[in-house]
Amino acid sequence: MIGAWNRVLVLAPHTDDGEFGCGGTMARLVETGADVRYVAFSIATRSLPEGFAPDTLAREVKEATAELGIPEDRLTVHDFDVRTFPEHRQGILEVLVALWEDWQPDAVFQPSLHDIHQDHQVIAAEGLRAFKRTTILGYEIPWNNFDFAYQMYVALEQLHIEKKVAALAKYASQQHRRYSDPEYIRNVARTHGINVNREYAEVFEVYRVVA
Repeated sequence: MIGAWNRVLVLAPHTDDGEFGCGGTMARLVETGADVRYVAFSIATRSLPEGFAPDTLAREVKEATAELGIPEDRLTVHDFDVRTFPEHRQGILEVLVALWEDWQPDAVFQPSLHDIHQDHQVIAAEGLRAFKRTTILGYEIPWNNFDFAYQMYVALEQLHIEKKVAALAKYASQQHRRYSDPEYIRNVARTHGINVNREYAEVFEVYRVVA
């Protein structure tokens, strides 16, 4: 199915969410020639560890997406303040609607509706409104999901997972977080792969399929 997608949009509430949720899938899509566009909504300045410049995550996401093969002109980084997305719901919806009108992607990857982070919840809900005319898939952020429906598995090879690991390693400001551990990233993908008799996989909730 994913081989039929020419234009794929990835919505990341904060820089690095897209890589965690579907970094391997992005690498596979780029490899097959899809035009992958990545839109991040916050550089989470207030969440940076002490000693990092305010624009750190804006720079790191450029390096990370480049590692996956996404050109810089396919990256858009907004600066909505972290943990305040519910206050900016309408503005975020307008950004998403403009994306649909301008580009009309064949598929959209976004956070799960079961993600408990308030910023992720807004992107998930408004993404459904803006892109209801196309295929929409929710990616897994395990530490934020109390519930998740394993409805779609994207099979991946080791090179896709290694690109995901390399991309996430570009976030020097986030390496203190336990979930940035490369072995954790590999093991999650390995576990999902074993469940469908593949080497590696990423998993998604299916909200709409338009084929």
